[in-house]
Amino acid sequence: MSRSKASIMRLRGLVRKEFLQILRDPSSIAIAFVMPVVLLLLFGYGVTLDAKHVPVALVVEQPSAETASFISGFHKSTYFIPLSMTDREAAEHAMMAGMVDGIVVLRADFASLLRRSQGASIQVIVNGVDANKGRLVLGYVQGVLGNWLQQQAQLTGRELKLPVQLQQRIWFNSELRSRDYLVPGLIVVIMTLIGALLTALVMAREWERGTMEALIVTPVAMWEVLLGKLIPYYLLGMGSMLLSVAMALWLFEVPLRGSPWLLLITSSLFLLVALGMGLLISILAKNQFVAGMMAIITTFLPAFILSGFIFDIGSMPGIVQVVTYLIPARYFVAILQTEFLAGDVWAVILPNSAALLIMAVFFLGLSRLKSHKRLE
Repeated sequence: MSRSKASIMRLRGLVRKEFLQILRDPSSIAIAFVMPVVLLLLFGYGVTLDAKHVPVALVVEQPSAETASFISGFHKSTYFIPLSMTDREAAEHAMMAGMVDGIVVLRADFASLLRRSQGASIQVIVNGVDANKGRLVLGYVQGVLGNWLQQQAQLTGRELKLPVQLQQRIWFNSELRSRDYLVPGLIVVIMTLIGALLTALVMAREWERGTMEALIVTPVAMWEVLLGKLIPYYLLGMGSMLLSVAMALWLFEVPLRGSPWLLLITSSLFLLVALGMGLLISILAKNQFVAGMMAIITTFLPAFILSGFIFDIGSMPGIVQVVTYLIPARYFVAILQTEFLAGDVWAVILPNSAALLIMAVFFLGLSRLKSHKRLE
């Protein structure tokens, strides 16, 4: 029998052995297919960066036709839950108690000042504990004000004169749905956790159970052992990725504007990086508990915090921005968000794919260098 044919037969046996181990261990199936569903449902439905149905107190000191038309904009908006209050003191107490997140005050002279050249003022108080939500609420109030000014100009037959006319156009996510932004990033976190965590346990499991010693005395080469570990978990990871993409498209209705084949290729590239990181951790740790903790700390947490999945990298301190270049998930988040929302933008895909390719070669090569057929 030729050497290459014998190597293929040994590799086939190792892959079959690993698949049987996966089938006997329900935790691997749960991590690969149950956990992505749970995470996507939690983040897709439970986490949002939008501010909707915000309770806001409306204080009208002197009701009039003008004040009634203005506050009607809050009642018609899906962004607000307007609560009418008698005075500003009661509204401030409501904000202190957490009952409202904003206060809009129309003073008693609002209607009379509105007819004068200097115009009237509106006081807006926003709860700034959540800075992002505070900025959104201010923007929504300005939107209500802009619509009301336009309506008033039409009613009086005059043109609304502003020094600057803003004509806005939103690209890539025209509906401004945070779900379209979060779900692609969550797929990256899921693939990081699955690829790194599952492979972080495989070699450590062999050492703990004593089966690594049995493999060492066989004619199996170390590269065959590593490949026999990687192939089943690569297929498992790609299956999880396809499940996550299917949920993103059909359950959460996130658009996929890029090529599905390009998405498959770049996902394979990133999965190889995650598998290489997990395999290296497993080789170094030789203990399943330690390997699992290392995988979570060194792969999952950085992917969640430093990849741009939720937190904007450009807003981070300079030294942290430099650190993010060492996080593989950073590059895949950029690729997936581009693929889903913008399309095949090669200026984004090529450099990020090249970075992933370099990392895959590095981690897989280092895993091979650190693995030996001897007891240490």
